Amino acid sequence: MSGYKILFKNIYLVLFLLWASQPQAQNKFIIVASTTSTEQSGLFKHLLPVYEKKSGVQVRVVALGTGQALDMARRGDADVVFVHDKEAEEKFIADGFSVRRFEVMVNDFVLVGPKADAAKLGGGQDIIAAYKKIAEAKAPFASRGDKSGTHAAEMRLWKAAGIDPQTGKGTWYRETGSSMGPTLNTASAMNAYAFTDRGTWLSFRNRGDLVIVVEGDQRLFNQYGVMLVNPAKHAHIKRELGQAFIDWVLAPEGQKTIAAYKIGNDQLFFPNAR
Repeated sequence: MSGYKILFKNIYLVLFLLWASQPQAQNKFIIVASTTSTEQSGLFKHLLPVYEKKSGVQVRVVALGTGQALDMARRGDADVVFVHDKEAEEKFIADGFSVRRFEVMVNDFVLVGPKADAAKLGGGQDIIAAYKKIAEAKAPFASRGDKSGTHAAEMRLWKAAGIDPQTGKGTWYRETGSSMGPTLNTASAMNAYAFTDRGTWLSFRNRGDLVIVVEGDQRLFNQYGVMLVNPAKHAHIKRELGQAFIDWVLAPEGQKTIAAYKIGNDQLFFPNAR
């Protein structure tokens, strides 16, 4: 009987140790402030379980427009930022909120619009010419208007076209103040044109009469970057856990996991870490 008692005591000890370690494991997490396209495209649902299983560290994502994600990180409310506006990211570093930006992956932007194609874009590849035609036709255009990375890219292209779309605000130019999914819903309901990242477009199902009308212009290149928030600015930043996540995303396993994410036969993101 004493042998059984020892066996049972050992089993109870193992179970107790497993139970006791559970809260500690649950406390191992980082907060990532990220653009909505990584979440709404479904990438994080594919990517993060792989990392969490390997590392035992939970990644809690707060999906916002890039501008808002960077503001969140400036306040010290995130350990890592994963966004797509190089100009804003470089300013984030210049202001001392991070010390290095790493390129992670790329996809592209596309212009979508109704099949009727009121602006007569005809499936071209010149995004600047397309913007000029939309403005001339005063064709309905749904913009995020939320200072996100996608919105910043859209506004740079309007500027390159020599057009201030705000002059049409409230008539043909509508700002939703929302993320990409709701903005595409608005475009679908209005039969309007919209500027979107391809990843969110491929995962979007409520397309109505919307189709891609412009793609392939080199100015539609969409680079994503990842940065650790500077612990010198906020002492509570989880430097080691945050950097470990960044290192994994940039390493071959993380890059292969990103490349493996597809909807049907379409690959949504292309890893390009250096």
